[in-house]
Amino acid sequence: NNTCVQPPFLREAHAQVLPALPRNDEGGTFAPTRGSDMAAAGGGAWALWWRGLTWGRAATRCAVSGAGRASLLLLRWSPGQLPACRQKSSISFLSRPDRPNLAYNKIKGKNPGVVFLPGFNSDMNGQKAVALEDFCKSLGHAFVRFDYTGCGSSDGNLQECTFGKWRKDVLSVLDELTNGPQILVGSSLGGWLMLHAAIARPEKVAALVGVAVAADYLVTTFKQLPLEVQKEIEEKGEWKLPTKHNEEGFYCLSYEFVKEAENHCLLRNPIPITCPIKLIHGMKDEDVPWQVSMQIADHVVSTDVDVILRKVGQHRMNEKDDMKLLVYTVDDLIDKLSTLA
Repeated sequence: NNTCVQPPFLREAHAQVLPALPRNDEGGTFAPTRGSDMAAAGGGAWALWWRGLTWGRAATRCAVSGAGRASLLLLRWSPGQLPACRQKSSISFLSRPDRPNLAYNKIKGKNPGVVFLPGFNSDMNGQKAVALEDFCKSLGHAFVRFDYTGCGSSDGNLQECTFGKWRKDVLSVLDELTNGPQILVGSSLGGWLMLHAAIARPEKVAALVGVAVAADYLVTTFKQLPLEVQKEIEEKGEWKLPTKHNEEGFYCLSYEFVKEAENHCLLRNPIPITCPIKLIHGMKDEDVPWQVSMQIADHVVSTDVDVILRKVGQHRMNEKDDMKLLVYTVDDLIDKLSTLA
């Protein structure tokens, strides 16, 4: 079930091997760059984070497979571009006797693997998930993306879902669909779930990458409402949370969802996570303020924590430069963990 692109022709460029890769549908390419240029990769990532030594692994792998020798060429990556075989994605289902079946896509490969956790009212087909899948394919690393219960192609009723049920979904995916160390990438509410997974499965979670992590944020936002509004929501059993991300202009949440989520708040005490953590947040985020990422960094026990602020980044962080930054960050962790292994 593989559809392979033509093996890249190789040409010399500045005495280094450069795969002559085709442009993707978005006009993106792999282009040579110097390590000193990497600071600009985020298009405005503030210098709370910098590591300039590990870029170029994908280029080296392409050069080895295509020319039989290693190259230290550094490449800029663009979403959608693959230097190797592209496997056709097909939905599979994780059967669970006591819970709804979960839809997922899995790419087999080497460790550390990468698992993507989507945000609220999102699914596994978002731009960040697909971009990361493409990148992991290009490196030959394992990758899993999935839908929570009641979302996307998974079974279940969204109106009956709770944060706790979605937490169990994440643990099911880790337990049943992955082997060995994993890098979890969580977006928004998926980032909150990511933190819980790291606490529950420290032996499997090797590193975390959070994108606009919404830790505790639904509960915090609800508690900031006037008491009379909170009481009205409780009586109606429904909360219409304003949003700019759909035509209705709001997300409809049950009161029970919010109350149950309160049991999973993390920012009241130290968070017992010790693995490396990268937190990416847009300073133009109107849904979850970037200060939440700073709070997470302050509360986790780990000392290996980097906060990356995108000056023009918004909540979804799905602009091309946002996704480049995300991919570079994941690549850096893969390289770091592979070196330690």
